[in-house]
Amino acid sequence: MMLLHLQRIAVPFEYPVYFTEGVFSPSNADLAAAIAAKEPRRRHRVLPVIDGGVAAAWPSLADDIARYMGARPDLLTLAAEPIVVPGGEAAKNDGAATAALQARLDALGMDRQSFVMIVGGGAVLDMVGYAAATVHRGVRVVRIPTTVLAQADSGVGVKNGVNAFGKKNLLGTFAPPFAVLIDPRFLETLPLRDKVAGMAEAVKVALIRDARLFSWLSEHAPALASGSLAPLAQLVRRSAEIHLQHIASAGDPFELGSARPLDFGHWAAHKLESLTKHRLRHGEAVAIGIAIDTLYAELAGLCSQATAAAVVAALEALGFTLWDDALALTRTCERGERGERGERLCVLDGLDEFREHLGGELTVTLLEDVGRAREVHAMEERQIVAAIARLRERAARRGALAATGAAGAATGAAGTAMGAAGTAMGAAGVAMGAAGVATGAAGVATGAAQS
Repeated sequence: MMLLHLQRIAVPFEYPVYFTEGVFSPSNADLAAAIAAKEPRRRHRVLPVIDGGVAAAWPSLADDIARYMGARPDLLTLAAEPIVVPGGEAAKNDGAATAALQARLDALGMDRQSFVMIVGGGAVLDMVGYAAATVHRGVRVVRIPTTVLAQADSGVGVKNGVNAFGKKNLLGTFAPPFAVLIDPRFLETLPLRDKVAGMAEAVKVALIRDARLFSWLSEHAPALASGSLAPLAQLVRRSAEIHLQHIASAGDPFELGSARPLDFGHWAAHKLESLTKHRLRHGEAVAIGIAIDTLYAELAGLCSQATAAAVVAALEALGFTLWDDALALTRTCERGERGERGERLCVLDGLDEFREHLGGELTVTLLEDVGRAREVHAMEERQIVAAIARLRERAARRGALAATGAAGAATGAAGTAMGAAGTAMGAAGVAMGAAGVATGAAGVATGAAQS
């Protein structure tokens, strides 16, 4: 008789998230407090790794970090000068960059009580976090996210990873950070495109978790679309709080099951990123994915037409473009693969890749109403195609309206110019008439003098 021993291990995780301002100001104690929280009498080695885009936007950043560390020599010391890595999705696509960083951590003798402090956007947090998690099975990480998307979503989560073999996040680990510090000042230098793109994840959590947040987003859409910092900071904080609540309370922080509500809209988004070779930002692709799944939910009878219209309108009001030509790309579907030979939209392959990523069973989050979602395990491809077709038709209508508006504006400008020219000609005529009157008066005066 075989004896079975059931081993059960419970490992609690906790990490603080600070909403602070001027994180590297010598007078701000939050960073030092976060690092020294568990060992306040120890001098901690810290290696900063900085997103190249952030380093360019904040030229004094390396000096600011050095001054901050130097002001607390009893608690903090730099393991080396900051390492600057490429920002954006390129950081996650380059396996050599990950290997080089792992080698650097080894060469510096970074141990499990040392800290890698990551300052950057979501892609850099992912790549550097993955490198740190795989050295000594986990060097401590402090995240300082610098984009709307990273501050509102990925920067406060427990995942990291890199892209490989043409697939998004194929390699990665679940590794909670030691601490997260969110400083809204980093949003000041972001291009408008990146501010808007980052808002997609806030729309996502609002739709599946918080109807009040969605109403707030819709109400403040004009200010948010213009990149106004005050509402952006509010959006970041509320979105981060909802993400944290979900991770803590949903019962599956390491995603051992197949339900992924925080991946609402992502099956199409991840595929679109690959199809466009990351020309689309992650948030831009997520916005399109949310629109596809929402229109699909309407067509499938899960949500009302009014709900679907409100979602699409809100995304557009925030500044998202909900059509990309990559949605129209097709590939030949071989006989036996889908029943018969024919053309299939390439984006639909994202469903198969999503199913594989989930462990074999497809689970997709769809809306029933704003703030209320449902998990489904199958999607009808013809209705997905119909939802995509509606986005294309909507984009064509909006394009035609924009062209008509531009033509009207041009006509108006031409009319204004013609009016101005006419006014100028009239003024010239008046001036000529005045000159004639003056000449006549001069002639009368001359005649009077001669007589």
